[in-house]
Amino acid sequence: MDRNSQYINKKKAPILLFIACSVFSGILAGAFLALTHDLPQILSLETFKPSSVTRIYSADKVLLAELFVEKRDPVSLKAIPDYLKKALIATEDRKFYQHSGVDLKGILRAVITDIRAGKFVEGASTITQQLAKTLFLTPRKTLLRKIKEAFLAFQLERRYTKDEILELYLNQVYFGSGAYGVESAARVFFGKPAKDLGLAECALIAGLPKAPSRYSPLVDKDLAVKRRNIVLRQMKDTGIISETAFTQAKEERLRLGKQNSKSVKAPYFVDYIKNFLEETLGSSRLYKGGLTVYTTLDFKLQNVAEHAVANGLSSLEKRMKKQKIKNPAPECALVSLDVQSGGILTMIGGKNFYQTPFNRATSAKRQPGSAFKPIVYAYAIEHNIPQNKIILDAPVAFKIANRKNLWRPENFSGDYKGEMTLRMALVLSENIPAIRLIEMLGPSSVARFGYTLGIESTLFPNLSLALGTSEVKLINLTAAYAVFPNKGELIKPYGVMEVVDPSGRLVWRVKPQKKVVMSRAGAAIMTDMLIGVIQEGTGKKARGINRPIAGKTGTTNEYKDALFVGFSPSIATGVWVGQDVFITIGKNETGARAALPIWIEFMTQALDSKPFQYFDMPDDMVRVPMDPSTGLLVSDDSPRSVTALFKKGTEPKRYR
Repeated sequence: MDRNSQYINKKKAPILLFIACSVFSGILAGAFLALTHDLPQILSLETFKPSSVTRIYSADKVLLAELFVEKRDPVSLKAIPDYLKKALIATEDRKFYQHSGVDLKGILRAVITDIRAGKFVEGASTITQQLAKTLFLTPRKTLLRKIKEAFLAFQLERRYTKDEILELYLNQVYFGSGAYGVESAARVFFGKPAKDLGLAECALIAGLPKAPSRYSPLVDKDLAVKRRNIVLRQMKDTGIISETAFTQAKEERLRLGKQNSKSVKAPYFVDYIKNFLEETLGSSRLYKGGLTVYTTLDFKLQNVAEHAVANGLSSLEKRMKKQKIKNPAPECALVSLDVQSGGILTMIGGKNFYQTPFNRATSAKRQPGSAFKPIVYAYAIEHNIPQNKIILDAPVAFKIANRKNLWRPENFSGDYKGEMTLRMALVLSENIPAIRLIEMLGPSSVARFGYTLGIESTLFPNLSLALGTSEVKLINLTAAYAVFPNKGELIKPYGVMEVVDPSGRLVWRVKPQKKVVMSRAGAAIMTDMLIGVIQEGTGKKARGINRPIAGKTGTTNEYKDALFVGFSPSIATGVWVGQDVFITIGKNETGARAALPIWIEFMTQALDSKPFQYFDMPDDMVRVPMDPSTGLLVSDDSPRSVTALFKKGTEPKRYR
């Protein structure tokens, strides 16, 4: 190459660099415009469009509730407790007063975490970004939204001071259960203005924005307290509070304010639906979108359930007072499901939603006692152990790991009956045969089967699992029982059928989650055994219902919990009775005495409006007259005869 060419190339280089820079700048500018052309102009954050009302209807077209953003009373930053402001910053954005709207290090850390997880798991949004998202963007997690969020955060930081942004955030962010802003949250959760909140209350509210529909104390008190304590620890670790203050606040009992009584029908169910829709559609769309929500609730049956619960608790409270139980406060939960669809027909989470909004049907975990035994027996039936198998009811002792003394379980009655069939053991709810059976099957295997039947809480794989010592949720236990009349198919309970927007367009429709978890024959045999509980055992009080029904009682130690879970061919219903504090509801207050009368009153009226149905009877099954003690055949007119169901070929052949 000659000198002239080199000279010309050197002369062109700056021009080419300029052109390249111009093109690159144009691309960046184009990308910037593409990303930001539809972003809102930040003129006044204090003006908002009025939101539309969302309406929730029962399956029989009764308006249950109207949801909307209530008038928010903004409070000044000075009127908000320092604990609440500092707790929020410590939890959500520790560098709030240092960054310019976006925490670049935090974003980099979150990106690495998200890449490793293969999905969005860590947000890294600053308080300013969260405010931008709350006011102007959708909650959907996408990369484009995060970029727009960052641009808006920079604009907010240029226009407003840090304290103004914090004040706006505290007055606009969503805290769960329909509460927007700290003043609304303070009144909804604690029945007081924000300025009167204590340290523990401030910490609880500060922990809600992370996942308001999960951590709301009206949804799950235990989870809310755990989240509160995490916030308190962060406050201690950052020097906001002392070790002593941390300990005192952590031990403070959660005291919720009374809920405002509004024209809401079936409030526990409505609250359950609200929580589901918040997670599914987002709180903004739910409370501001003018949606119409169609649910599975049968409002006529709901009224029947409410009367049955009120009558049952009134009678129980009188008996508790006669026994001189101090400050009796019995509670009840009832949930009923459509066996074939899984739709929730009725739901009662407690005596009074407006006094205690905690839903004991869907959130409380309590020991089911003997109401868990059908899961043990169902696993045995599924493994080809017939219901006439002989098992020994006699004293027994077990060596338990890490325990010095032998475990010597006893029957509830205190006596023993010797050899008996599995059917008779379940019908009479004897403890020793159930423990022997789970020992034979393996506690871990039974626990896994419990999960297969829809139990979501932890089942500890030990021998006492057969006695219902692992805590469960009533709605899960009821769904597990519904498997038996539903030919072995589990359907996850649901409450929303569909949601439409103001123009009538479908927003969401249910897709029932179904799964075959038992053989049809096994489900039919378990139904037959649980019919025996009604006809021959602890559920005899229900024999007056002139319909095919089945179920099981449950009672825990010291009469702390009483249950009855049962079903017809079309409706499965679970009833729990107890006190929120784990103390007795009274001597001899068994499942048969405290819970079954409520179940009977509800199911009697519920089935009156239903066509007569029989339980499923597969073609390869046979009914035979059997002695429940020996498992041998007897004549039809024998006083010891019960009719028992078997797979053809497995029925008893010998006569007693």
